[in-house]
Amino acid sequence: MLEVAIRKVRPDKVDQLRRWMQELESRREEVLETFRQEGTRQEKAYLVHAASGPLLIYVMEAEDPGAARAAFQASNLPIDADHKRVMAEVLEGPAESEVLYEMRSPDP
Repeated sequence: MLEVAIRKVRPDKVDQLRRWMQELESRREEVLETFRQEGTRQEKAYLVHAASGPLLIYVMEAEDPGAARAAFQASNLPIDADHKRVMAEVLEGPAESEVLYEMRSPDP
């Protein structure tokens, strides 16, 4: 199942967010360990420069997004602690959004 989150980014923290995303790529094995714990298959993050300010669009594919979020919150892995700290520093909060379309094929 796909999960999408849209968050406002503090304009003065965009470079810090970019550096963190690059660091995640360099810590691939640690990220994959979090995937195993969470039941996550894929993540993708976009930075959008909107008129209202920068936005982070985060997309996750997981077996159960709610369970994945709970596993992340309960995680003791160093990379998850680092991620929580960085996100708390760079994000301002949720951005207003409206889901206009969603469709899933039935499970086989």
